Amino acid sequence: MYFSQQRRNWMHQITVGFGAATLSSWLPRMVSATENKSQHKSVILLWMSGGPATIDMWDLKSGHENGGDFKAISTATSGIHISEHLPRLAHWTDELAIVRSMTSSEGDHGRGTHYVRTGYQPQGAIRFPAFGSIIAKEMANPEAKIPNFVSIAPTRRFGTLTGGFLGPNYAPLAIEADAAGTLTVANLDAPSRVDRDRVLSRQRKLNELNTTFEQRHQASSVVQGFQAASSRAARLMSPKAASAFDIMTESDTARDAYGQTSFGQGCLLARRLVERGVRFVEVSLDGWDTHSDNFSQVAGLSSVLDKGFATLMSDLKDRGMLESTLVVCMGEFGRTPKINGSSGRDHYPAAWSAVLAGGGIQGGQTYGSTTKDGSEVLENPVTPPDLLATVSSLLGVDPRKQNMSNVGRPIRVADPNATPIAELL
Repeated sequence: MYFSQQRRNWMHQITVGFGAATLSSWLPRMVSATENKSQHKSVILLWMSGGPATIDMWDLKSGHENGGDFKAISTATSGIHISEHLPRLAHWTDELAIVRSMTSSEGDHGRGTHYVRTGYQPQGAIRFPAFGSIIAKEMANPEAKIPNFVSIAPTRRFGTLTGGFLGPNYAPLAIEADAAGTLTVANLDAPSRVDRDRVLSRQRKLNELNTTFEQRHQASSVVQGFQAASSRAARLMSPKAASAFDIMTESDTARDAYGQTSFGQGCLLARRLVERGVRFVEVSLDGWDTHSDNFSQVAGLSSVLDKGFATLMSDLKDRGMLESTLVVCMGEFGRTPKINGSSGRDHYPAAWSAVLAGGGIQGGQTYGSTTKDGSEVLENPVTPPDLLATVSSLLGVDPRKQNMSNVGRPIRVADPNATPIAELL
């Protein structure tokens, strides 16, 4: 009864505040998603850093001079064709929604990365949080042992995104990959000479000192950041939390299925983390900046993506987690339809693709299209804010909700001009 009244009040506010025109076809679906928030959904973002040539992956132009070397293959879904270098994912298209009409005005790596991963273009002094930070704040249990936003094998070449104006409590925990591709979480274990009781005693003493110091310097962001880091470290050192990161407890068969790469093992770790309630996990696959030798590089990268992504889908499905886990695969922009003199493709934000799977989306479809030469969006253009508004709606997070920024200006979860894609909800 109480929730029904809340819902009626919320609908009334939407109607009054934005007018009947805003009650488009996506709104009832967003309301339904909000009511089902108790499903505790999570997101796994497969981040293709560098701008993948999606024209050679999800939206091939076979027969055109811009089409390049790759063949399009049939998939499990009639009428949908994807790259020959994604054969495993071809079996999963009934669960995929391929958005072929992504478009952006940001063709610089740094600005493009910021735009796609925050939903906002850089604006002066405003410190926009990463979208994962927003989801961590809106959905997660603040007392959870594991941080609610984890970034696996992050690349920092094009800027480092943080908790922004939401603060350090919502910054991602970074899990680094060494030169061999091994994933590690630094300082999870206490020194061997220090037993558990002494660790707990030291933590209590540190908390006492921090509390006293914080009372004297309440307005200091430095103090808040230190407190957040200390609290996070203490929670992570608990045996239960630390065990979540130990993928060696998985069978050799399971680890091999994902691929012995930092990306493949990162996908396995992502599954383990969402299984334990982490709300947003990002797994990076770098190397998509293919200005030269595009086809050789994209073939190799596609093989790594195909193995990790498809195995993740299978694992989530087998464990009954696919409906509660939204998988998103994208980069900061696409590559030029025209092939340059170095057999490469250059930056191209005007028309590219992104892929969503699980999490309650309507799979087995493509959304939007590009022209025969791949140079323009032909129908149903989708901006990065539109896509993030769709993701937040699928999670039951109202994209119109506001958080106060560091400049004293309220900022919505998604840009005010963003519209969720109704056909995917």
